[in-house]
Amino acid sequence: MTLQLFVTAIALVLILEGLGPLLFPQKWKKYLFKLSGENQNVLRRLGGSLVTAGIVLLIIFQ
Repeated sequence: MTLQLFVTAIALVLILEGLGPLLFPQKWKKYLFKLSGENQNVLRRLGGSLVTAGIVLLIIFQ
């Protein structure tokens, strides 16, 4: 993997992560408030699911 590809991937993640607060700031704030009240195990499962989905997509489309 080249450095350019890695930086491109990080840039795309930042763009996608920024769309929520940019387009829907009030909904984003409510979402974060609700998420902050969740149990740690729920957050850990959510994070694990996102990582797993990312790995599967990388394997499929690589």
